[in-house]
Amino acid sequence: MTSPAYAVVNLEALQHNMQIVRKYAPNAKIMPVIKANAYGHGLLRIASALQSADAFAVARVDEGVQLRKAGIKNKITVLEGFSNINELEAILANRLDTVVHSFNQLNLIEARKELKACSIWLKVDTGMNRLGFNPTEFASAYQRLKCCPLIQGPINVMTHLANADDKHDTTSLKQIDLFNQTISTLLEEQRLETERSECSIANSAGILAWTESLADWVRPGIMLYGISPFPDCTGKQWQLKPVMGLYSRLIAVKTLDEGDKVGYSGTWTCKKPTRLGIIAIGYGDGYPRHAKEGTPILVNGLRVPLIGRVSMDMITVDLESQPNAKVGDSVTLWGDDLAIENIAIYSDTIPYTLACGITQRVRIIEYNESSTDH
Repeated sequence: MTSPAYAVVNLEALQHNMQIVRKYAPNAKIMPVIKANAYGHGLLRIASALQSADAFAVARVDEGVQLRKAGIKNKITVLEGFSNINELEAILANRLDTVVHSFNQLNLIEARKELKACSIWLKVDTGMNRLGFNPTEFASAYQRLKCCPLIQGPINVMTHLANADDKHDTTSLKQIDLFNQTISTLLEEQRLETERSECSIANSAGILAWTESLADWVRPGIMLYGISPFPDCTGKQWQLKPVMGLYSRLIAVKTLDEGDKVGYSGTWTCKKPTRLGIIAIGYGDGYPRHAKEGTPILVNGLRVPLIGRVSMDMITVDLESQPNAKVGDSVTLWGDDLAIENIAIYSDTIPYTLACGITQRVRIIEYNESSTDH
């Protein structure tokens, strides 16, 4: 027997979204961000489908090691870098590129005497105030790294945008200007050199809305999965296609009387005789625990509202608009016809948390050209 809750990962949609990245950043190299199990879509699955990418980005060393063990040969950048000697050893052993963002990392690199064993990205903190060297520290950090025998190739430079998802906030432009000012002397010194430092600024929101952030490399994350990085629109409005759909089925249909209460704590009361459906999905599968009454759900492709509290294994919907719905009928929690961004709004969260929150008991089905149904 298989679980009634399942997710479909559409690899054709993934390739389509990759082309949208190329459309917006035609002159940039692309480093898909596949951290956090590729935003819930499957680390190895997504890496295998995107092997034409110029590189991959992961958050942590163990993610990069997992990719190498699976045979992924693309360049892989560890965005959090390393914080101790063991992680640096793993980076070297697995030929991973690393972000360098602190003097502690610098000290560990300087202590190594291997020749040209590691490629790095030097990170500048331009306002995120998380990881990275302050612009006033940049020149010193760069010069120290330049003297390290461990470093292979030119020292690339990156920063991260803090407010790029707000198209009306000028913070991104200020960050971009600060980044360009910080590296201007370096780039001028390298003007006549055959190898020069490459730069990366743009995340998904930067790629779509801030052309000033387009540099040698872009780092698309959420947009690759068909999800908008902006809170006021869906991926469809950017011609993106959702890569993940979440589905289940009705496991019971029943009629309650006026005044009957539904679910834990009886938070929803029938105002009249009500026909309702119970769906095999819950927060134990990754459906949001705090989804509000009225959250849209599709039963046989038609919209019905969530009623009562989300349980670990089940949710309940009002079937008044679907008098013919029956046990076994298909249910869409989010997907092509029901944007995950909208479900996130009803749940007071962001779509990132929904995609990343799919649990292990949900079956994952890959969709490709040869697939004809779910």
